[in-house]
Amino acid sequence: MTAASRFFCADAARARPDPLAGTAPYGSTWILIEYRGGWPPNGFDGLPLEPDTKRLVFSAAQAVRARILLVRRHGRRLSEGPPMWAVLRYGDDGAHRQTWGTWTRDEDLVGIVAALGTPGGLGDPPVVLVCAHGLHDACCAVRGRPVGRALSERWPDLVWECTHIGGDRFAANVVVAPDGVYYGNLDAASSVEVVGEHLADRVHADHLRGYTNLFPPQQTAVAAVLGNVGPAGRHHYVVGETTRHGDRWLVRVVGRTPRSAVYDVGVRSHRTPPRQLTCRGRSPSSTVVYEAVSIVVVGPP
Repeated sequence: MTAASRFFCADAARARPDPLAGTAPYGSTWILIEYRGGWPPNGFDGLPLEPDTKRLVFSAAQAVRARILLVRRHGRRLSEGPPMWAVLRYGDDGAHRQTWGTWTRDEDLVGIVAALGTPGGLGDPPVVLVCAHGLHDACCAVRGRPVGRALSERWPDLVWECTHIGGDRFAANVVVAPDGVYYGNLDAASSVEVVGEHLADRVHADHLRGYTNLFPPQQTAVAAVLGNVGPAGRHHYVVGETTRHGDRWLVRVVGRTPRSAVYDVGVRSHRTPPRQLTCRGRSPSSTVVYEAVSIVVVGPP
């Protein structure tokens, strides 16, 4: 197969084009493990760690639905000192909590289990994760690594490349954690603009896949409001009552400042025809797409 004829899922998704809104995986806890060697295609699952340690970390992560990601600095730039691990958590109260540690032996990773049982500290800057997991999906490397380079040059202490975070066809993908915000369809230039705006607490609808503490119809509703009224802070809007009738939802989006309006957003879902969704997945599969079909201002908060 020539380079010209090779299938790239991100190229196909842009050609369709696949909607971004409502595609962020649900979850509020991330476990980061700095691993400076080669990443297996299946990430943490494929690491040759001490079996009991690996089992304990995996079981503790499953119990709280945490996503385990291997991370490294762009270009495998060596960090000073031993590799790091972290537990990042987005709290129900909107607090962003982090716990960091280091490891030199496999057994040191048991510290992650203890960290999952504690609230974690406040005040640390967010972490910017760029999926660059080439052995999982080619687009994650082809599109992710230039984004990792650009962001690392701008914010070297905040940015890590990471293993698979979901949505290969939206590469390059970036997650800001523990903020819990997914962005997709990025390139080097747009990623610097998007992350810069995010760090200034201005979330734009362009490139937004969703907030991970919300479910897909709610993510879609918030993105629709941002697209209509302009960028806003991560916590400017909250989602109120959400009702479903078949393939349609009505989502109330409430602004938290005195001058903000309240919006009722109508969202419709449908399943796509089967198609190839990833570079490695040869079997066609369908996915559910969410689309905002109406926005009504229903009054002040």
